[in-house]
Amino acid sequence: MDTRADLHRSDQPVRPVRMGLDRRGRLRYFGLLRIRHSTKHGEPTNRDIYKALADPTRRRILALLRERDMTAGELASAFDLSWPTMSGHFAVLKGAGLVQADRSGSTITYHLDITVLQEALLTMLDTFGIEREGAPR
Repeated sequence: MDTRADLHRSDQPVRPVRMGLDRRGRLRYFGLLRIRHSTKHGEPTNRDIYKALADPTRRRILALLRERDMTAGELASAFDLSWPTMSGHFAVLKGAGLVQADRSGSTITYHLDITVLQEALLTMLDTFGIEREGAPR
């Protein structure tokens, strides 16, 4: 039987798992599939990632950052939103690990961290049993 410690071991293979409800009625996955479900050390969860991707403004920010790194001001000028609203969007994206911010004086430059997005999408594909092209069987 798999133990909770096995969920975090990186040497364990990724394989389909069974689903069930926890004591609070929330859907959980059990087994060795490495799903982000803990917030140890501020690590973003899949929930944080999917929440960040659910908003169209944040998806547009990610699309802009896919083209090139941009400052907060450059990103804000692409939207008709207030600075506090944009700051909130940046905070959600940073909290999910989808973007990283580099501060230079009073300028903050954001860049996309595609590995977090790739991991979340691969987890979703595996969860729903969708085969990936070129993936080993």
